[in-house]
Amino acid sequence: MKSGVIAIVGRPNVGKSTIFNRIAGQRVSIVEDTPGVTRDRIYAKGEWTGCDFQLIDTGGIQLQDQPYQEEIRAQVQIAINEADVILMVTNGKTGLTDDDRYIAGILQRQDKPVVLAVNFIDDHTRAMNIYEFYNLGIGDPIACSGIHGIGIGDILDECVRLMPEADPDARQEGIHIAVIGEPNVGKSSLVNAILREERSIVSDVQGTTRDAIDTAFEHEGRPYVIVDTAGIRKRGKVYESVEKYSVLRAMTAIERCDVALFLIDGAAGIREQDKHVAGYASEAGKPIIIVVNKWDAVEKDDKTMNQFIERIRVEFAYLSYAPIVFVSAKTHQRVDTILPVVDRVYENACRRIPTNILNEVIADTQITNPTPARNGKRFRIYYATQVATQPPTFVLSCNDPKLLHFSYQRFLENSLRQAFDLEGTPIRIIVRKKVSE
Repeated sequence: MKSGVIAIVGRPNVGKSTIFNRIAGQRVSIVEDTPGVTRDRIYAKGEWTGCDFQLIDTGGIQLQDQPYQEEIRAQVQIAINEADVILMVTNGKTGLTDDDRYIAGILQRQDKPVVLAVNFIDDHTRAMNIYEFYNLGIGDPIACSGIHGIGIGDILDECVRLMPEADPDARQEGIHIAVIGEPNVGKSSLVNAILREERSIVSDVQGTTRDAIDTAFEHEGRPYVIVDTAGIRKRGKVYESVEKYSVLRAMTAIERCDVALFLIDGAAGIREQDKHVAGYASEAGKPIIIVVNKWDAVEKDDKTMNQFIERIRVEFAYLSYAPIVFVSAKTHQRVDTILPVVDRVYENACRRIPTNILNEVIADTQITNPTPARNGKRFRIYYATQVATQPPTFVLSCNDPKLLHFSYQRFLENSLRQAFDLEGTPIRIIVRKKVSE
């Protein structure tokens, strides 16, 4: 099994973002016929022939000084440093340029495999245009058209061929815990409090932790691996190049964790960016524990905690299943309550529900609360089965998926949560039309 990171580089207006969107399968990057539209790096996940990879789109590099060129070059260099394979895109319609030669020179000094794509080769009349790009000296050019999808498979075949083999034994034994949150919410302090030793850098300076650091430890004979990640900020507010690099590492830590500890600063309160941070873990299907840190610094009475819980439930309605823990990493207050909750939500994420019991619950749900009729038809579930864990994933065989209203799907999810202990873990419901025999 292979995996890795592909960075897409090139001069402005060669179609990098179009190819990025084509590979990612969604319109992530802004596509405009204007040089310099993409300035920051943009990330997405991709898959090809069983190989999962991270994809990075970058801004266009130019020899001539243009607005933001210094920032763009810094961003591109960071993407190149992170990449396992570099995809250089050129424009077969306009031909080879000095900017192309300049970029090829940069890539030749990187000691990274490079795949050379010649874009805008839309038909056979332009096929001969690719040969001049041999002059770049970075390999055989591959003709493609990002707009029409021509040659994208050939490009991905070559990228996957050059990717490193994933080491199946590289993952350390134990429950992997990612500590995530905005900068300066006390992630490193909490890691140290859980480990009971100073293994992570602790500082009040935002962005002290630049990388994701894995630390293996044991608690009551059970192995864990905790990952202290750099703080995640909203893209528009991340000015420092190195900090942008750390966001990718934090995202990677979320992808490979078993449980995410989502930290909120109890003293500062809930901030808008907190919702984005939690959203990353939720979208990745990871069990989440909401940890309110710095609770020792909060002036409180007997109602303060309940009021804070109510606000969390309102602001993070999509995390209604996540348990909430109040701690102080500084004083170690209630830090010892975290790992038992980690164990519980991890076990729930791995839970398998017997098919007969699952179908009994679904049948009872439909009897007690049938769906309203739509255009004379009523949504009916014939059969349910669990097809995966982490997160628990259920497939419902029904008469017509289009008849399922989102509110009833939410009701089904709540019914499953009431019937089975699924605290802390998201669940996924897939609705499919019953195949007629």
